[in-house]
Amino acid sequence: MTTEQHPELVVFSHLRWTWVWQRPQHLVSRLARRHTTWFVEEPFPAPVDAPRLRCEHVDGVTRVWLEVPATDGHCSFDHPAGRSYGEELGALLDEHANRTVWLYSPLALSMARALGPRTLVYDVMDDLTSFQDAPAGTGLRHRQALREADVVFTGGRSLHHGVLQHRAQATHLFASGVEPEHLWPARGLRARRRQDRASARPVAGYVGVIDERIDLDLVAGLAAELADWELCMVGPVAKIDPAALPVAPNLSYPGPVRYAELAETLAGFDVALMPFALNRATRSISPTKTLEYLAAGLPVVSTRVPDVVADHQGVVDLEDGAAGFAAACRRVHPQGPASREAAVESVLAHHHWDAIAERMDGLVTAPAGGEPDARPREGTA
Repeated sequence: MTTEQHPELVVFSHLRWTWVWQRPQHLVSRLARRHTTWFVEEPFPAPVDAPRLRCEHVDGVTRVWLEVPATDGHCSFDHPAGRSYGEELGALLDEHANRTVWLYSPLALSMARALGPRTLVYDVMDDLTSFQDAPAGTGLRHRQALREADVVFTGGRSLHHGVLQHRAQATHLFASGVEPEHLWPARGLRARRRQDRASARPVAGYVGVIDERIDLDLVAGLAAELADWELCMVGPVAKIDPAALPVAPNLSYPGPVRYAELAETLAGFDVALMPFALNRATRSISPTKTLEYLAAGLPVVSTRVPDVVADHQGVVDLEDGAAGFAAACRRVHPQGPASREAAVESVLAHHHWDAIAERMDGLVTAPAGGEPDARPREGTA
């Protein structure tokens, strides 16, 4: 990458660095090896009398957020304190830096403009307008960010097709990736645990955010169909009432786990689940967990999420309803993923986060952001 002046990366994200380890953390932690990196989060309601800027150095990036007086509801980048947030942020940055600004939230577009970036990147990782309680104006800002960005990345095939309705120039498909070596220890741990608990009941599990994208009726039905199994739903509950979660003797909710603990958690599963509802919130998702499950050596059972059908139909069991999920779990549990091992390894090799970050950074630093790509092919320019 270029060494002109001081290469600086400023990332605006609707996800907090310290929450679930997702696409932004995977990519930005790698880009931070080459750039001085600031990870700027949405304002955070706190017991303060006036807005206060906070910073901490973590995982090779400088995490920044604005504490604002506690209010009801979620605070986004269009909070009334946004102007002062941008001014205080600008004072922290090197005015002579060769700066790239990278958006995950289009609501930060005004703050991004004010920083005068050399390059503006918009990484469309989700259809934020389809999410429950999406801030007003998200759709308008999304379209503005697509027009103004020098480079646009998309996190899955369905998202890519949607973005192409608004722009094709310098638009590149990069579906989510995986760090296989981080998950491989799960395979050995699982084998040893099976020997230790030979008489224990099989475990079907999910790891991720539990929100409106999860089909709770499917989870409840599966717990009933697999009464002789354990079902484990690991992750934080967001945007839904915890009281609405199904309850069953064989169904547990251990809460979130750190990315460092993911391999050990997946080692406790015999089958991995993706019980996504087929609704507006899931029509464009490309779940990172698909590849993480496969890297951990788990057979995967999923509903027919469009991107999973398009990209992983040969290595993931696609089912409808609780009865179908239960039958698939019983079918794949004894055989494991061995029958598809060659196909799985090929998929994992092509989707390593290191390679994805390298290709994305090359497109950002190329003259004029590289060449246009209106075709749904990953990472080509």
